[in-house]
Amino acid sequence: MKKNMITGSKLWSIAMITSLLAACSSPATTSTTANAATSTTGTTKTVSVSEQTSVKYADLVSLDAEDTNISWSEADSTAIKLNGTTATVTGSGAKAANGSITISEAGTYVLSGELTDGQIVVNVADKGTVHLVLNGATIHDNDSAAIYIQKAGKAVITLEKGTKNTISDSKTYVYADATTDEPDAAIFSKADLTFNGAGQLTVTGNYNEGITSKDDLKIISGNISVKAADDGIKGKDMVAIQAGTITIEAEGDGIKSTNDTDTTKGYVAIAGGTFDIQSGNDGIQAETALVADGGTYNIVTGGGGGGGGWGGGTPPTDMGTPPDGEPPADMPEMPNSSGTNAGANTNGAAASNSANTTTTDNNTDADTATTATESTSAKALKAGTDLTVNGGTYTIDSMDDSLHSNNNVTVNDGTFNIESGDDGIHADQALTINGGKITIAKSYEGLEGAIITLNDGDVDVTASDDGVNAAGGETETATNTTASTDSATTATDATTTSNISVTETTGTTSTTNEASQGTAANQQGRGPGGMGGAAASNNEFHINGGSLTVNAGGDGLDSNGSINMTGGTVIVNGPTDSGNGALDYDGTFEISGGYLVAAGSSGMAQGTSDASTQNTIVMTFPATQKAGTLVHVQDSEGNNILTFAPAKDYQTVVVSSPDLAKDGSYVVYSGGTSTGKAVDGLYTDGTYSGGTQVVAFQSTSNVTWVNESGVTTANSGMGGPGGGRGQGGFGGGRNRTQSGTTSTTDSAK
Repeated sequence: MKKNMITGSKLWSIAMITSLLAACSSPATTSTTANAATSTTGTTKTVSVSEQTSVKYADLVSLDAEDTNISWSEADSTAIKLNGTTATVTGSGAKAANGSITISEAGTYVLSGELTDGQIVVNVADKGTVHLVLNGATIHDNDSAAIYIQKAGKAVITLEKGTKNTISDSKTYVYADATTDEPDAAIFSKADLTFNGAGQLTVTGNYNEGITSKDDLKIISGNISVKAADDGIKGKDMVAIQAGTITIEAEGDGIKSTNDTDTTKGYVAIAGGTFDIQSGNDGIQAETALVADGGTYNIVTGGGGGGGGWGGGTPPTDMGTPPDGEPPADMPEMPNSSGTNAGANTNGAAASNSANTTTTDNNTDADTATTATESTSAKALKAGTDLTVNGGTYTIDSMDDSLHSNNNVTVNDGTFNIESGDDGIHADQALTINGGKITIAKSYEGLEGAIITLNDGDVDVTASDDGVNAAGGETETATNTTASTDSATTATDATTTSNISVTETTGTTSTTNEASQGTAANQQGRGPGGMGGAAASNNEFHINGGSLTVNAGGDGLDSNGSINMTGGTVIVNGPTDSGNGALDYDGTFEISGGYLVAAGSSGMAQGTSDASTQNTIVMTFPATQKAGTLVHVQDSEGNNILTFAPAKDYQTVVVSSPDLAKDGSYVVYSGGTSTGKAVDGLYTDGTYSGGTQVVAFQSTSNVTWVNESGVTTANSGMGGPGGGRGQGGFGGGRNRTQSGTTSTTDSAK
């Protein structure tokens, strides 16, 4: 009798990713930028997070000889010649009956021909390894999985070089009863499953999933295309991909691992390969860790950021308010991309030899609430614990976050071209960038994490709201009080992971950080006076190297805590409305190295903090300057400090450079031209001329605020949180713009 097996109706996964606390392996050499030791009193929830990790594919995945074995011979194998609804078996270990070919012994089996309605069943009692060689095989089953690994120690499927192989099922499955739910994929395995070889495999999962393993799933090589009504490729304990060309079109997730009960499992590890993934939900999703060493990726989720996302500036309900500070009048409904139609299961709709047979159609899924929940996540790369990218080329168009972790994200290298309907890169805890070239051409917020560290790399962010947002990771309450001890931090090499304790508390928190941390809500560099507000949080943004260019509709650099800059180059084209600022922090912004220029509106303008050891000028113009209008700062000897063409209209410019002196004499010009070459609007060579002098002044402190009248005080008036930001005038006096020209030779900074 055919298919009297453990099967059942389709169930969509309802497990939500949780923040798991253990990593999958010990890290290798890392760069450490900040440590925090947190002690609390009161009701607390402490989450220890790894700020940096350099875990790689080889740390998580081990291969044995059977995984890589692609060889076989006629003498040492059993030949299975498929023909219509039956097959001819030459050799031992397999039997064809009633439309099924059952393999009951370990060994090598070579499949060829076409099975129009039947199933390959592997049921090996001694738990040996079954090696299936697809040598030009087409297998279709009308009411169950086409290949079903019921029992074996391991199953290895080799795609014979030069062959094309096709595996498919139908939209309706027939089951022995209504209490079971397996198999539910065109290729379904209860044992470890490995794919290798140099041939082609096309899998169509019309009922639910394309390829599923309830244990480990490894892809060593091959050209594999999967189209699925739900998830494309799924391994419960692990999905490991060493190489190959993989194309997935899935209504659910593209690639996923699902074990949520064992923190050493449930991960996805990729060494390389070429990936083209179009998914209704997440592109690649790991319940625990996701590690990518390399590869070429083209990922589109949920129809892309332009179709169903919030990249145009209207956030989802839990993402705050749009750039103008007003809540959206019309929140868009979350699209349902699951590709299912709600309805009750239909029993007895297909013929069966058993009175207890249950027929389930994947298009009649009664669990509509679960489907809707799953469809809300359409991220490109998503990890439940740590997401680590060590290299590769990524082209991503995601409805939701492009890179996302419920814990930490570490980018060590790689080339990224991202368009996101939500965040470009998001970490619930630590986001660390150690290298790579990251271009976020579209996002709601570009980079977001509780603690963000830029050590190296080239990052270019365009965001409809905040460009960089250090927020989250803790719950702030009105009863919280925070005392912090600050010190600047630089990148150092270490052999262990840097740990941070991020604490949710309703009591008192005392934090000692090797990082810049807020100590006073009314730092002079943020502007005196103003309305009192919430104290600074423990969020941090560290800039130790690399380059960062931001074009933001909201705040350019935003930290609910502090910002610390020791090196690198940062260029900010901030907001044009007065409700946001190019710089926005609630603690301190201490700068001791690097080059910073930030242009934006004047209403909420902030400079760096007085505790900084590198000097800063904050220039407010008497009127808004048009986009592209050069702002030029030179010292009394004509040396170039800044020649910059902001990409948007601006009224305030912040510049901090190692060449600025605390008691130096400087001149600010507007307009004019430069013979140099601009990179992101910043000229580091050439000769500046033709500008109009706005003001000449003598700096009096390490943070000097100036307007057209000369040195003035920091913005004050309408204070933001902590009273640190405000809407202020230009310090009084008439406009004394001096007309004339100047000529200076620019030098690189």
